[in-house]
Amino acid sequence: MAFIQQPPQLGNQYREDRVLRSYLARTLPAGVLAEIEPSLSEMGELAAGELYRFQLADRENEPKLVQWDAWGSRVDRVEVTPLWRKAERLAAERGLVAVAYEKTHGAFSRVHQFALVYLFTPSTDLYSCPLAMTDGAACALLASQNRPLIERALPHFTSRDPGRFWTSGQWMTEIAGGSDVGASETVARKDGGAWRLYGRKWFVSGVGSQTALTLARPDGNPGGGRGLALFYVETRDEHGLPNRIRIDRLKDKLGTRKVPTAELTLEGTPARVVRGTSDGVRAIAPMLDVTRAWNAVASVALMRRGIALAREYARKRVAFGAPLAEKPLHLDTFAGLQAEFEGALHLAFFVAELLGRAETGQASEQQVHLARVLTPVAKLVTARQAVAVLDEAMECFGGAGYVEDTGMPLLVRDAHVLPIWEGTTNVLALEALRALDAGGGLGTLVREARFMLQRARDPGLVRISAVVEQVFERAQAWLDRAARDSEAGMEAGARRFALTLGRALEGALLVRHAQWSLDHEGDARARSAARRLVAAGIDALVAPDPGEARALARDEPLAGAR
Repeated sequence: MAFIQQPPQLGNQYREDRVLRSYLARTLPAGVLAEIEPSLSEMGELAAGELYRFQLADRENEPKLVQWDAWGSRVDRVEVTPLWRKAERLAAERGLVAVAYEKTHGAFSRVHQFALVYLFTPSTDLYSCPLAMTDGAACALLASQNRPLIERALPHFTSRDPGRFWTSGQWMTEIAGGSDVGASETVARKDGGAWRLYGRKWFVSGVGSQTALTLARPDGNPGGGRGLALFYVETRDEHGLPNRIRIDRLKDKLGTRKVPTAELTLEGTPARVVRGTSDGVRAIAPMLDVTRAWNAVASVALMRRGIALAREYARKRVAFGAPLAEKPLHLDTFAGLQAEFEGALHLAFFVAELLGRAETGQASEQQVHLARVLTPVAKLVTARQAVAVLDEAMECFGGAGYVEDTGMPLLVRDAHVLPIWEGTTNVLALEALRALDAGGGLGTLVREARFMLQRARDPGLVRISAVVEQVFERAQAWLDRAARDSEAGMEAGARRFALTLGRALEGALLVRHAQWSLDHEGDARARSAARRLVAAGIDALVAPDPGEARALARDEPLAGAR
């Protein structure tokens, strides 16, 4: 009989996840962990079993735009795939948004929520996208203190009843302004005592949501971001028809193909002001903070799925007389992927901890500042890691990894949206610099990192700590020098600076956890991950040379060259 390769199988994705379970054991009080662990184990079983099988069976389905009904009425209805319909029901029932607002476990509720999200995301083709926007919309409405809107929308956003549960969109991107939202051309006009919106939204994800938060410029307001206001929209009228919103088409994207992403035209769409008729970018900022935290957790979740499949495949795949899992070169390659994943997980969940503390009034002023700096940094660093790790995980399968029905190409394609959604790497790097400037510099982050590193007593961890601390010192020196020299030099180096901060903090977080794991679990694997991550490089800083960059980027002669 011809040889048939056995495919990789997934076990309970919570029970088999050493890194997540070890992190939770260190972070959560024993009583809290005991209370939430059943929900995590159930989600881990769903993610590996029923949902994973459904995902594979649903692979070729995509959302469809139905613009007209049989009798000629414009309905502009998006029909999502069976997997997404199931994911919506499960998300409501399991409280993937609600957990953060029920606050059963106080500041730890965010850790519980994101652990559920982490397990749920890889088996639901990024249904986490509308959930992230819904969570962010809830935060933005609460921050606005707009009681009528809070009472109208929040009970739906946080409902565990699938029949009452609503999701929210986030409509910002336009042709004239992507990341530069100040270039928005959508206008808001008063119609009696109400507002109506007119314009075109170029990139709207999760277009099937019942509500959306969107930016528009009230008539007479100045240009730029300060002249925009934040509005709340319900997408359907009382008859279930489009609320003067035309869906022009769905985007044909590289990945995230289950996510219905559309171009919309607003044709006098009824809207309500969220918080004043200006400074809309500031009003939507709480939403962006939350969605960026979700993005970081999604990055870690997809990494974990790729690694889990590749690890299981390596145990079954025999080549040159032995399983791949016994080949030294394969093991060395795989160890590097595992180290990147572990660093990313600790960074993403550290941001979740900061978010939970801030929402429950337990964060100091320094921790609030830390969250403002680290949220964009965590998003950009983990997203870049996800792309690299999943590319390599696909290669671990050889040719099989390139075949669609193994599921690996889906993971790789979906990962490539993570550096783009919610702000590109470069945009977020500049945002991190602004947050540092507004909060008095790098001191808070450096002190936090040193506090983590000083816990190391194991000789190997002490050596790693010294390297990480030196990198933070170099980052501080770079920031001081760039501030003295030129604004162009600081901007040119912002990306490398932000990547350095993120990777160095991952190193510090791994050191802290590794010492705990040695002390409480007798496990040296976190120490190995710390060593591997730091050895792979956590310092991306170079002296910026704008002239050199311009010459290379534009392929022009370098000034002064012969």
